[in-house]
Amino acid sequence: MEKKWIHAAIPALLIHMSIGSVYTWSIFKTQLAQNFGRNVHSIEWAFSLAIFFLGMSAAFLGPFVEKDLKRSAYTALFFFVSGFIMTGVSVQFHFLPGLYIFYGIMMGIGLGIGYLTPIKNLMLWYSDQKGLATGIAVAGFGLAKVICAPVMEFLIATVGITMMFYILGGIYFVMMLLGAILVKRPPGYVYNIKKSKVPRLSILKKKDFLPIWFMFYLNITSGLALISQEKDILKMVLVEQATPEVRVLQIVAVVIAMNAFFNTAGRLFFSSFSDKLPFRETSYQVLFVMSISACLLYLIFSTFAPGVLWPVMLLLFLVNAGYGGGFSTLPVLLDQHFGMETISTVHGLVLSAWAIAGLTGNQLSALLVHTWQLSYTSVISVVLVMYLVALAAVSYVKHL
Repeated sequence: MEKKWIHAAIPALLIHMSIGSVYTWSIFKTQLAQNFGRNVHSIEWAFSLAIFFLGMSAAFLGPFVEKDLKRSAYTALFFFVSGFIMTGVSVQFHFLPGLYIFYGIMMGIGLGIGYLTPIKNLMLWYSDQKGLATGIAVAGFGLAKVICAPVMEFLIATVGITMMFYILGGIYFVMMLLGAILVKRPPGYVYNIKKSKVPRLSILKKKDFLPIWFMFYLNITSGLALISQEKDILKMVLVEQATPEVRVLQIVAVVIAMNAFFNTAGRLFFSSFSDKLPFRETSYQVLFVMSISACLLYLIFSTFAPGVLWPVMLLLFLVNAGYGGGFSTLPVLLDQHFGMETISTVHGLVLSAWAIAGLTGNQLSALLVHTWQLSYTSVISVVLVMYLVALAAVSYVKHL
């Protein structure tokens, strides 16, 4: 087996498939709410905190990842696995603050460091296919939901939610430990402290940074606004069709599984597609045009032919693909604009957009649908506008 698989691709998959399990939150959030005697809305803040600290730890610890790859891998292991297992302890003893501290803050820090750790290493090993390389790693993050969700459901049903945290915590420890042991920079690579330690303020002042940050933020916010409501949107359409309840549950389960597939496929496709383009921004332009077209198609059918299922499915499939593709294409876009020397630092700074989107994406849908009592069509209309603005932002960056 080639060394780049042993020291780059496999470690990346082991680390990202472990930390990517954060997106299985919806599997057990109801059980957590029942365990702590709280409503689901108050429990949701643990997930929001995890995503917030993911983005912020990545923003501040990029130079730490640049400097020492092994140390960052072991640090990610410590924070993520400790946070995951201590969440189980908090559940066992019904200690609600522990959920926010360990799942939200501690795990969140591990997520941010772990997410950044393999990215530059993959780009160094796969210098001729950087997009494909980052797509492999970030696809692992998305694939975690497909693999972990049924495992979590089985464990919760057989041994309970507390033991689920302990058992999976042990599995993630082994996976991330193996990843940390295997991960290694390519031969000849030398860390250059002068080139790598660029002041963050000088990066923030560059005219292409803020448009990229804003474009990335809008893509995540738009994706979360729809993905967080996908079950309810599907149920609404199926009820309009007078579909039997058992059939509704079956269709929703299949579509949700397909959404995870498209999310993972989008991560691989758009980043590897960008390898064939002279400008990485073109991949984002295709991504946004695709998402805009899906939103428009849904709005047309919801107006003139309400209750038709396939436009809803197409919308969710394409938005999930674009959501995943936005993550995997980002590192190579930043490499094009800022160079490899400081990629972990710049990537971390842009991932702060993920932190803010994690607090606003879900809340946007909740505000429109639950607080203002508007229809899901209003959510998709707002998302359409955000995609149009994101397309304008990335087109501006392309012509700088």
